[in-house]
Amino acid sequence: MSTESSKIKNRVVVEESPDETTQNIQLALPGAPTVLIVDDDHLVLAHLKSVVEADGYTVVTALSGAEALDKLGHSSISIVVTDLNMPLMDGLDLCRRIRARPSQSYVYLFLLTVRGDEKDVLAGFEAGADDYLSKRSSAALFTARLRTAKRVLALEYSLRDALDKKRQLVMTDPLTGVYNLRYLIKHVSRELKRSERFGGSLSLLLLDIDRFKDINDKCGHAVGDFVLKKLTRQITQSLRRETDWCARLGGDEFAVVLEGSRISEAKTCAEKLRQATELMYVDTPAGPLHVTVSIGISSFEGDSKCETVHSLLERADANLYASKAHGRNRVSASTNLRPRPKPGVVAIAGEKASFRSVR
Repeated sequence: MSTESSKIKNRVVVEESPDETTQNIQLALPGAPTVLIVDDDHLVLAHLKSVVEADGYTVVTALSGAEALDKLGHSSISIVVTDLNMPLMDGLDLCRRIRARPSQSYVYLFLLTVRGDEKDVLAGFEAGADDYLSKRSSAALFTARLRTAKRVLALEYSLRDALDKKRQLVMTDPLTGVYNLRYLIKHVSRELKRSERFGGSLSLLLLDIDRFKDINDKCGHAVGDFVLKKLTRQITQSLRRETDWCARLGGDEFAVVLEGSRISEAKTCAEKLRQATELMYVDTPAGPLHVTVSIGISSFEGDSKCETVHSLLERADANLYASKAHGRNRVSASTNLRPRPKPGVVAIAGEKASFRSVR
């Protein structure tokens, strides 16, 4: 089998059915599970190791419960086969300790016994074991039970992978692949609380494409989507620090979060982003398009105890509104602007009516 074929075989695929409430999950693991065999008898350990390895598994061994716990902490192990009767730490205690450990993935536990008494079996399940085997079992039965464990682990892996993908979909914008408004509100709210408690700063850039409606009207929404993807790439390429990130808030409006940045640093970043976009031409099926952006900035520098993500967004939006009103393709960062009038709301006295629709 080729390497590419192997990758396809081992890939977990979650297919959405026409009914969005159901999914078809193909059970698969990224590779063969590693098996840890624990027994204080060298001969038993060597025999079990040869049987399991012959069935294609990677095998790790331990002569005691303490050694087994140490290897679990340093290796990626999915299946543990442990003897019931061992000195110092027996199989039941080992199972309990494994179940008490924090772990991102499930560990399948086999308990090996010389006897098959009901009380021993029930004690094993109570301690957290998933299955038990007699040491008198044949090699064929032992490996068959291991394959059952592998199917259970594949189900757990596939469900966890599907859940991770669902979480990712909830927090990302499907068109551009960057974070969405839901993620921004959740993450920035948490970051503000941390900054208020321990000190720190955070800046927010709010930007949108100048006259984006004209692009959609003249060239079509497919071209508009192409422009949004191109701008997203330009934004992410302009962010140099690992702690800086971008979110799409909807339409052609984006936010850039600069964690640990004061307003002076935010102005420098915003101006570089504006200039880079101004120099960018977007090659579209309708021909090359020249795109510019207007940017508004707000910042938290630890001097307020009542800052919220919504107040940050309002100040950045007021500055974005000012950038639009003063000719577009510019950066505004005033700290004393009032929130701009919303559609359907009478403008504040002294404001020009033309400010209502400058985008």
